[in-house]
Amino acid sequence: MESLKRAAAVAIDPAANPDVATTVEAAELIVTYLERLGVEAVFGVPGGAIEPLYNALARSERRGGPRAVVARHEAGAAFMADGYARETGKIGVAVATSGPGATNLITGVATAYANNVPMLVITGQPPLRNFGRGALQESSCTGVNAVGMMRHCTRYNSLVSHADQLETKLIAALMRAFQVPQGPVHLSIPVDILRGAVAAPSRDADRSALVYSKPALVDVDALRALRGEIERAERPVFLIGDGCGEAIEAIMRLVDLSGALFITTPDGKGLVNPRHHAFRGVFGFGGHASADELLRQQPDLVVAFGTAFSELASAGWNNTLLNNRLVHVDPSDEHLMRSPMARLHVRGHILSVCRALIDGLAANDARNVVSLTAAGGDAPHPHVALHAPEQADVDTAPIKPQRLMRELSRRCPPNTRFLADTGNSMIWAVHYLQPRNRRGVRAAQALPAGRTEQRSGTASWLRVMMDFAPMGWAIGAAVGIAQGNPRCPVVCITGDGSYLMSGQEIGVAAAEGLNVVYVVLNDSAYGMVMHGQRLAKAEPIGFELPKVDFAALAQAMGVPGHVVQSPADLEALDFDALLTRRGPTLIDVRIDRNEVPPMIQRLKALGAVK
Repeated sequence: MESLKRAAAVAIDPAANPDVATTVEAAELIVTYLERLGVEAVFGVPGGAIEPLYNALARSERRGGPRAVVARHEAGAAFMADGYARETGKIGVAVATSGPGATNLITGVATAYANNVPMLVITGQPPLRNFGRGALQESSCTGVNAVGMMRHCTRYNSLVSHADQLETKLIAALMRAFQVPQGPVHLSIPVDILRGAVAAPSRDADRSALVYSKPALVDVDALRALRGEIERAERPVFLIGDGCGEAIEAIMRLVDLSGALFITTPDGKGLVNPRHHAFRGVFGFGGHASADELLRQQPDLVVAFGTAFSELASAGWNNTLLNNRLVHVDPSDEHLMRSPMARLHVRGHILSVCRALIDGLAANDARNVVSLTAAGGDAPHPHVALHAPEQADVDTAPIKPQRLMRELSRRCPPNTRFLADTGNSMIWAVHYLQPRNRRGVRAAQALPAGRTEQRSGTASWLRVMMDFAPMGWAIGAAVGIAQGNPRCPVVCITGDGSYLMSGQEIGVAAAEGLNVVYVVLNDSAYGMVMHGQRLAKAEPIGFELPKVDFAALAQAMGVPGHVVQSPADLEALDFDALLTRRGPTLIDVRIDRNEVPPMIQRLKALGAVK
């Protein structure tokens, strides 16, 4: 009898004796693969149709493996997985039960799809034998078809109808999530399949190299042509997009070698030092006039690295950027298809492209270019033109959003991870946020010629959402970032409208003891709607929100809350304590709702203004 019990225990949990396990529960196989990929957290909401996976996660947590992080809503779980993937470079994992659990995930999954974030999505199903019989929360092809709905926002999408399919489909999904273009993948698994026995994976079957590999593929002929373009250019400009994470140090070396000036997309700003002498600001949504002016000065070459040229990243497909001076460097054909007017496409792994350019340019560098190092101190950049910068000096209440951004820049340490939610929060952060000098003055000769300092590929001090852009994304994503990197404080800048949609996820940060400071821009309005209507002279409708005390709401959930109405209130807060405590904090900032963010380009793209 004891031997039978032992065999049953091994079949469920191979860790009970990995040397004798020949079969395991299917749910255990999934968790084993996640553990081998270095995944620490699985985000989701439990339910009957996904219960075996949660049982496997409970056993995994006891042995120090991946553990369940329980969200308050499935969309929040997907946003958390999104943030975790962005920060760690690993696969983000979101799970939900069948029916409404699966449909609640879709907004978060679609966001990851539009922004090329690798994510494994697992949803449950009723037992196969109950398909078509009106099972509770059925989401098979005979019910509300979750697989059918996910087809439009995933890179791989499949129902696992037999236990023997699971391992093959799981590996295929994980590999596809990291292939170009990256994105979410979905497996829908009936509960009886999750409970079923499958062959145990061999102890040496580590698929992480297959999943996480980044082939260093480069179009050699196009690379040679790009090198010639850079060597001939007298006034080169680089545009840095959010796809440049692992290549950013190499791109900065190219800036030194070529004497180029550079600008970023809104989502690329977090990759660079905004005090670098060659930086001329952000081009696109919430961007700077200095970046637009740089392109209007007719540079003879514009090299765009790692951007998809979406509406917000291209200032509404502005022809000062999208013209025949452009060279587009990107690994994704989907992205390159958006720049048919470019004089040259360089398809390939961006870091490999940059390393090859550095080798060629450094060996043939007759320019004797002086290194363009970071500006000293924390003063505003002299060559980045801010909109209404004088408002940052105003001491009156309610506090000006410009002043708030300056104080957050000043009070938060250099390793802070900022997120800005969709809406005015993103515009204010992209335009005004400038964290304390991260690297100081650094000369190019600090590194040997042709060598570049290597980043992890995931480091970014500011994350914003360019595509799809749901309100409330940053609230959940902040939890995922803090879960993936607890060494860095996280500051989530969100609006009152976004917080009313997704603010319950602060409870997850509290339960997990994560250091996240939620800064709520409270103007009792959907601010971007309000200002858009005013600028377009449209009917003033639907933008008003009730007055809410978000600090009291946080306190009701056991989270410290503070109300800030003036710069003096903000100065009185002990940021050192807030950014080191175990657990989240909410700051309810009553901002001046009459301050208009630089958003006119969005209205032009909508045709609301000329």
